[in-house]
Amino acid sequence: MWSSDRERAARAAAMEWLAARTHDGLNPLTSNEIGEFTFDGEPFRLMDPQRGIRKPAPFASALSIRTVWRSDETNLPYADHMGDDGLERYKWRGDDPDHPDNRALRTAVHADVPLIWFRGVGPAVYQPIYPIYLVGEEPAKQQFVVATDGQQHIRLGDSPLEEVMRRYLRSETVRRLHQPVFRSMVLQAYGNRCSVCELGHLELLDAAHIVEDKHEKGIAAVRNGLALCKIHHAAYDARILGVRPDLIVQIRDDVLEEIDGPLLEHGLKGLHGHSLHVPRRHAARPDPELLQWRYDRFLEGLPPSA
Repeated sequence: MWSSDRERAARAAAMEWLAARTHDGLNPLTSNEIGEFTFDGEPFRLMDPQRGIRKPAPFASALSIRTVWRSDETNLPYADHMGDDGLERYKWRGDDPDHPDNRALRTAVHADVPLIWFRGVGPAVYQPIYPIYLVGEEPAKQQFVVATDGQQHIRLGDSPLEEVMRRYLRSETVRRLHQPVFRSMVLQAYGNRCSVCELGHLELLDAAHIVEDKHEKGIAAVRNGLALCKIHHAAYDARILGVRPDLIVQIRDDVLEEIDGPLLEHGLKGLHGHSLHVPRRHAARPDPELLQWRYDRFLEGLPPSA
């Protein structure tokens, strides 16, 4: 067993390495890329390829947890994992509370140590979320409570501010856990290219919601997303650019009449009437009903959340 200082140094080194390799958590990594981490010059596994929980032999508690990707989208970023307190949950391994993996997670709760959550966003592709903390256990539901950095010491009580804190925790959980996963899932589906112009620079791409996630129609699925470069994402949200349910790009009439520089001419007006580039996998293509809902608001000049 390593000393607590050595274990703490290994955790810190792993997260610093992930920050460098993912551009501060922006980009996903393949299983092979995750396997390239070394500590003190020796290979050191951050993720268990066969199990959901990774506890290195010399560690006192777990280092990472893993959620696999499902092509049928049964494993959605938001899918019923968030509790009423706004925090995420992670299931036990199996039903035995004394399974070594569950004990390793329980030890992490008591030690208040940072962990890594590898969230599957494609075949053998993972979005690392770090640091996370296990802040509690719900044995009756066979699960642990997960908080992001900054949430781990917040406890809800009966004060008048409780509901405000719940909303804060929910929004922070979405921002820190779900948005990076949604982004990676959408960009993976679109081959890391803008669906409007096919720009392929990952750092210039966003995953745009067709229907915003805070709206009741805003499902957390790839079919509610479009891979868009930052220019076309901004144009989509500003109702300058619309997408018909038949996947045809439309530019607002008054913008088509403007005379300006090459960006307007080629980057917006020139794309009017072009077909959207969509994933080969049918289940990942944008939902026509959601596109229709959003396109109606484009025509009516309404904000996308209305």
